[in-house]
Amino acid sequence: MSPPARSVALLLNIAHALDHLFLLIFATAVAAIAADFGFSRWEDLMPYGVGAFLMFGLGSLPAGKLGDSWGRRPMMLVFFFGMGASALLAAATQNAWQLAAALTLLGAFSAIYHPVGIPMLVQGAKKPGATIGINGLSGNLGIAAAALATGFLVHLAGWRAAFAVPGLLCIALGLLFARVVPAEAQPPSRRKTASAIALAPGQLARVLVVMTVASATAGLLFNLTTNGNAQLLTERLGGLVNDPATIGLLLAGVYALASLSQVVVGRLLDRVPLKRLQLGIVLCQAPLLALASQAQGWWLYAALLGVMVLIFGAIPFTDAVIVRYVDDHMRSRVAGLRLTLSLGFSSLAVWALGPVVKAAGFGTLFLWMAGISLCTAAALLAMPGEPRRAAAA
Repeated sequence: MSPPARSVALLLNIAHALDHLFLLIFATAVAAIAADFGFSRWEDLMPYGVGAFLMFGLGSLPAGKLGDSWGRRPMMLVFFFGMGASALLAAATQNAWQLAAALTLLGAFSAIYHPVGIPMLVQGAKKPGATIGINGLSGNLGIAAAALATGFLVHLAGWRAAFAVPGLLCIALGLLFARVVPAEAQPPSRRKTASAIALAPGQLARVLVVMTVASATAGLLFNLTTNGNAQLLTERLGGLVNDPATIGLLLAGVYALASLSQVVVGRLLDRVPLKRLQLGIVLCQAPLLALASQAQGWWLYAALLGVMVLIFGAIPFTDAVIVRYVDDHMRSRVAGLRLTLSLGFSSLAVWALGPVVKAAGFGTLFLWMAGISLCTAAALLAMPGEPRRAAAA
């Protein structure tokens, strides 16, 4: 990879980290925000964040279409500047509804990255699985950074700083992206390339349907855990750890270690049949989720690490399917449609998290998540097998 290409890849991977970091600032700081806005329980404020995740899904379709027809570079510039400005707006809000509006705007800009940034990163990649794995690691390190940075910023300067500091950083990176990344000769929709594996229209439709269903159910697990883990650790480690900054550090450790699973899975995707690998990972989720539902103290911490390894490890498959079966000139549109359907559905997790935990507790929630993982496995059974040459690629 040439130096300019390495710089572009680095900035795109950092953008993935920022995308996930911004989406989890609210969930990590929700207890402090609830106290500031006069809520007696964090669970009552949690539904106000659903707009961000709803727009994270719904905004993906127009973002993908613009990425293919207008260009991926200009859309990434909109991502950087829009995310930064939205975070600064969130930091200035004075009540829950103002914050909900700012988070919804932030979610609309966050929707740009996955259908635009990832196709931009993998176009022309010789080992797309490994590239996707490293990109997934970057995204999940953003989740770890959200837990760590938000915890410390809330502790040192208040929850508003937890939005404002990353917001300014995002704008600065947007200026750097504009300077480093060269303009595209033509938008992707005018380029014609071949997918790695050609399928008949009926088989391709089946693959995309299964991928979307599995992505939606996997997205529920991702949103329920990443948005609820901070409060789960606060509850289950009560008496052992009480400081928000320490909770953030422990949670960042879980996410950082779990993120390594994406690098391993990414490399395996270039060597192992996709369906077999994904099904094996998903089937391992249910027993660990059931174990975590009952665990307390440090046993819960160990179980949560295993759960997040498997949930993060399942993330690269959707992008791998798109790279493997969809031509580059329309990847952003296909990714945008998939994300609109799956993320729009999985955003319900953010709306339901607070009320469910308030009514039934984390133990019941994790048992439900074990059932969701089995639904993902059932959907994957309908995935058609792939040609032998794909497994050897």
